[in-house]
Amino acid sequence: MNKYNPIVHFEIPADDTERAMNFYQNIFGWKFNKFDMPNDSSTAGEPYYGVMTAETDEQGMNKTPGTINGGLMKRTNPGQIFTNYISIDSIDEVMPKITEQGGTVVMPKTEIAPGMGWIALFQDPEKNLLGLHELSAEHKQKMNS
Repeated sequence: MNKYNPIVHFEIPADDTERAMNFYQNIFGWKFNKFDMPNDSSTAGEPYYGVMTAETDEQGMNKTPGTINGGLMKRTNPGQIFTNYISIDSIDEVMPKITEQGGTVVMPKTEIAPGMGWIALFQDPEKNLLGLHELSAEHKQKMNS
């Protein structure tokens, strides 16, 4: 993984997902792909919508350097806000460092859905919410082939 641990994904929570998708599509031309999620997923069975802000290749990688795509889902709690996700090799290795440096774990390591990897949320000492994203072994292998 890149030694700088880049921001690779964003998530937009919405009370009304259809209204939110229409808003972003009509203003910015973003496209949305619906993913039905299992009940034991990070969305608790609610659909997840991939947000395409940039064109991708056959492997789903962005064609334009510096661009990222994200997701949109039903808001699961009243305080849930727009979140950027940082790509890391191991959530288990990074979470102790976050707390040692004054950060707070908001959501522990949680499987996105079977075989998709894991996410976690933390708050930095300045009260900013950020996410961590760890690829599954299967996805790491695909990226390296």
